Amino acid sequence: MARSAAEKGIALLGIADHGPGMPIAVPKNYFNNVRMLPRELYGVKMMFGCEVNILDYNGSIDLDEKALGRIDYAVASFHKPCFKAGTIAQNTQAYLGAMANPYVQIIGHPDESDFPVDYEVLVCAAKEHHVLLEVNSESFHPRCARKDCRNNYLRMLELCKKHQVSIIVDSDAHCEVDVGNHSRAHEFLAEVDFPERLIANRSLEAAAEFIPFLKRMLAGELTLMDAAI
Repeated sequence: MARSAAEKGIALLGIADHGPGMPIAVPKNYFNNVRMLPRELYGVKMMFGCEVNILDYNGSIDLDEKALGRIDYAVASFHKPCFKAGTIAQNTQAYLGAMANPYVQIIGHPDESDFPVDYEVLVCAAKEHHVLLEVNSESFHPRCARKDCRNNYLRMLELCKKHQVSIIVDSDAHCEVDVGNHSRAHEFLAEVDFPERLIANRSLEAAAEFIPFLKRMLAGELTLMDAAI
């Protein structure tokens, strides 16, 4: 994946494997050891995170504080093997609980009709907690299993514009071919005239406003070697 990112001119690559609550996912100990991984590969700066699973309506997630303290960032998402969808109020409360966790910087693919939410509440909470809402490029793929993502994103993005809330665009690459492939998401953002200034990963500096590890790295408080200790 890093080699593919380098070939595409990508400066920073974040890899976030699924949390241990997902069937056939990596074990928790994997995340305790990511600091041993190289911080630069093929000229690409590397960050290692986790797509944690939201487990209940309180927003509990499937990594403990020790493991969360070892990774660079956390994306919190609903996945059917780990979370039983409830009412709009219950699903929204689950997101709010996850966003209140100081280790969570991103809410992953909040776009599926099987997990209905109150988008006004979600967007306002993201602004309050300084958390990014993901626009997942894979959600626009014709073969994506998530339902009615386009209409849900339309609603969410209109509210992001209204409340001046930032998003992050993601490829959701599960293989090296799709690393950095944001084309479907960017086509949709252009279609709805979404302002570039609200896209956090338009630059390293913009993303650093939301991801403390990246902010420290760019400020020179962490070297690539220090980060690996």
